[in-house]
Amino acid sequence: MINKPDISKLSDNALFELCKKEKQMVFFGELYRRYIPMVYGLCLKYLANRADAEDAVMDLFEEVSQKIKQYEIQNFHTWLYTVAKNHCLQRIKKENKTFFVLCGEDIMENGSFFTLLDSGQSNEEEASALIVCMNELSVEQRKSIEYFYYQDKSYADIVSLTGFTLAKVKSYIQNGKRNLKNCVSRILKTLPDRDELHHVYAPKQ
Repeated sequence: MINKPDISKLSDNALFELCKKEKQMVFFGELYRRYIPMVYGLCLKYLANRADAEDAVMDLFEEVSQKIKQYEIQNFHTWLYTVAKNHCLQRIKKENKTFFVLCGEDIMENGSFFTLLDSGQSNEEEASALIVCMNELSVEQRKSIEYFYYQDKSYADIVSLTGFTLAKVKSYIQNGKRNLKNCVSRILKTLPDRDELHHVYAPKQ
């Protein structure tokens, strides 16, 4: 039996294999602790609602813990990311919801999008918050900002694509950017940290 202090030194894949062989949930609990922020951020990104994201996290980890012996994986991080993403997409399809969803990888790689926030660095939590906030903008603001920052369209291009006047386009971008910055700041201040999430959703021993 591995002593608890040594568990943190084990690789993800080693912990996963121990989860399959041992009945004790302490191994799954360590994986849970490591990946709860990533899974929560991913669910928040796709579901665009904190309550829905929290429910999805709880459902996902419960399902994985119950069926863990059925899985064969090569890379735990990649596998869990894919499982969580598919879980969120299934929830969206089941509830017949549509969201403005940009892939997290696209946002993280597109530096111009983060000039919206005057942020020198991008991170997963900020990317998740940005997508949530994009869904809260008016349709006009969202379209104008997406064209201008994400697709690098000029004011003239946006006027041609949307039919908005030049004055309206400039107004939508300016006001939308301000609304996004305020919204992202609000979300990041209230986003639960790793310890809080682990306390709320920690698997039963």
